[in-house]
Amino acid sequence: MDARDPDHALRVAANEHVRWLQRAYDDLIPRSALLGGFEFRGERVSLGSFQKGIHRARQQQGQAALSVFTSPKSPYDDEIDEQTGAIIYAYREGALSSADNRALDAAFELQVPLIYFKGIEVGQYAVVQPVFVTQRDPAGRVVLLEPGLPIADMTPDGLVSPKPVRAVALREVKVRLDQHRFRSDVMRAYRRRCTVCALKRPELVQAAHIVDFAEQGVMEVTNGLALCAIHHLAYDRNLMGIDPAGVVHIARALREEIDGPMLREGLQSFHGNAIALPRGARDRPSPELLERRFERFVVAAA
Repeated sequence: MDARDPDHALRVAANEHVRWLQRAYDDLIPRSALLGGFEFRGERVSLGSFQKGIHRARQQQGQAALSVFTSPKSPYDDEIDEQTGAIIYAYREGALSSADNRALDAAFELQVPLIYFKGIEVGQYAVVQPVFVTQRDPAGRVVLLEPGLPIADMTPDGLVSPKPVRAVALREVKVRLDQHRFRSDVMRAYRRRCTVCALKRPELVQAAHIVDFAEQGVMEVTNGLALCAIHHLAYDRNLMGIDPAGVVHIARALREEIDGPMLREGLQSFHGNAIALPRGARDRPSPELLERRFERFVVAAA
């Protein structure tokens, strides 16, 4: 047992289980997968509280929290502060001396690793782990959570990785969270249906960028389209284009190809059709971005 943190072994087991969940669910973990917790020394340990936010498991011997949650409908607006290299996280409502808030303070005093579950949409959580409470602002009722490295900072010594390396990790966290928010916003706007064929199986519908992020495309719903897997791939490969008016174009070479019903019904038949637009005007694709992307299709399909 570590004298500084008697729960170190439990924290390691929790982090390993959550990493497994991230791999199993492609980084965005459903609430149902978190409900069962994880097994530690013959007992079932809860990963956290969806209602309270700050969680200390019943089996813990120390006073420091194990995890923190933010609901997608939370009144607290947790954001990444790039100047300090940390995530702003709010204390729970009520007295700062409450058990949950004391557990957050204990995590600061002991500098132990926490698991941060960020609600992206109802029932879906992105994870940042490990994180450390590196600053407290009781007057402002917030703390700063700084991401650590999964291996280097999961030892009993706590946060030991170099600050510049952690700065890179923070940027990667920000990109991940932005991507998850982008996907959530796009899928909501298009009611989880492919804008071309109206397929609504969530396992087969994806959020596609009109202009790639790597090409200065913004992480905003106006730069997104909900596309089923086959139409997403065709769009990315310039076998399908969408013009600024929202009309679908299938590359001539593909239109003239003769194959089975998948090609005929799944791609060729949509040439000249209009995409289904989101109901809200603010969610609709930007004509300027569509035009920019369509120019690439025209060149590639010529």
